[in-house]
Amino acid sequence: MKFKKFGNTEQKVYDLVKPITDELGYFIWDISFEKEGALWYLRVFIDRDEGITISDCEAVTRPVSDILDEHDPISQSYILEVGSAGLERELVKEEHFEVCIGDEVKVHFIRAVDGEKEIVGILDSYDKESICITNENGDEKKCLISDIAYVKLYMDFE
Repeated sequence: MKFKKFGNTEQKVYDLVKPITDELGYFIWDISFEKEGALWYLRVFIDRDEGITISDCEAVTRPVSDILDEHDPISQSYILEVGSAGLERELVKEEHFEVCIGDEVKVHFIRAVDGEKEIVGILDSYDKESICITNENGDEKKCLISDIAYVKLYMDFE
């Protein structure tokens, strides 16, 4: 697993937008700037402890749009989208692991580890080389970052 680092454009946007989202009580989960077809999309994914509603996205969109218009960090035209990071969002940055300690996650391995391709459990700890998960039986498993394809928050809807 490789941790995501912001590209130049995403970092510029993050630096401009973070003070606004902090002031409004939101956490920037991720930012992506990518081309789809002929159009460029700037997506800002937000979160907070209470979850995200459409009203939250609207409340963040206007001030974010204003600061981006004022500083114009992106040369080409683009469509701005502000949205929720989602219930079962992927943990792609190191800080995601830090803020998700104590949350239930699903770990998907590159290849089976100890006969398992994926495991679900509580994220107990994280460092740059491994994460520790406790499953529903109380068994702790240390997972090497190098063995992990990806990790997502997990919601059991059953």
